[in-house]
Amino acid sequence: MPGRHSGQTRGDAQVNKLDDRVWTAHGDAWQAEGELRARLGGGAVELAGIRLMASGLPHAKWNNGDVSDPARVDWRQVRLWYSARAHGAGVPWGVRIPAGVSFSGGRFVFRKRCMGLQRPQFRAAPAPAGCTIRCASPDDLPALLTIESAAFGDPPHDVGPWIAPHLGAAGITVAIAELDGAPVATGTAILTDKQAGPSVGVFGVAVLEHERRRGIAGALTAWLIERAFAQGAELAHLNPDTDAAQRLYAGLGFLETEGLDIYSGL
Repeated sequence: MPGRHSGQTRGDAQVNKLDDRVWTAHGDAWQAEGELRARLGGGAVELAGIRLMASGLPHAKWNNGDVSDPARVDWRQVRLWYSARAHGAGVPWGVRIPAGVSFSGGRFVFRKRCMGLQRPQFRAAPAPAGCTIRCASPDDLPALLTIESAAFGDPPHDVGPWIAPHLGAAGITVAIAELDGAPVATGTAILTDKQAGPSVGVFGVAVLEHERRRGIAGALTAWLIERAFAQGAELAHLNPDTDAAQRLYAGLGFLETEGLDIYSGL
């Protein structure tokens, strides 16, 4: 394994255990995404050395395999599975491999950072004055698209088919934060109880730029995690995309774990 992140305060064996559980829970959440979208041309399946999911959408970032043992993977079988998605039209796809695992196939794209939080370490974050957080409904979809598109740069017509199936789906909570009644932030939590045990993944936390640095992202994330822990989750996991996000989530009790290497073009 590669060296641990600086600042870890637990023994190597404990951190290794958290690494493994976060990787596994991350794969569980993506499997749930694929299962949710089976009728839409997606799906999920476990093959030798890899778990596959597909959204059915024509974007590689939403069609992924989680590799546990590259030596066991039959890549021809994987390609055939993805070629049959989207009702036979096929979808672009990539794979995630635990950082530091030797892999010579495909093109390295980037390393996805990961963080994990076990329930006893959670520290709540109150919402700032004037901010309310609630579950989003299908009626909130236009506001969610505006926030997501502004935060991540995806056109609404691309991100809409990704977000819409989440609204009202079992095990998935989409939160919307309003500041003085105006929608300003969103985030999604996916509850799973699969290979990693009862867990919650928090994804797509987005705040409109002019309302950032007010504590909204931390409060919204904490709100999602509190709901999930009340529903039985014991582990929370997420993916900080900047050092600032890492510091924000560390304030809630998250520890950074070894990440996931993303490959495409297999």
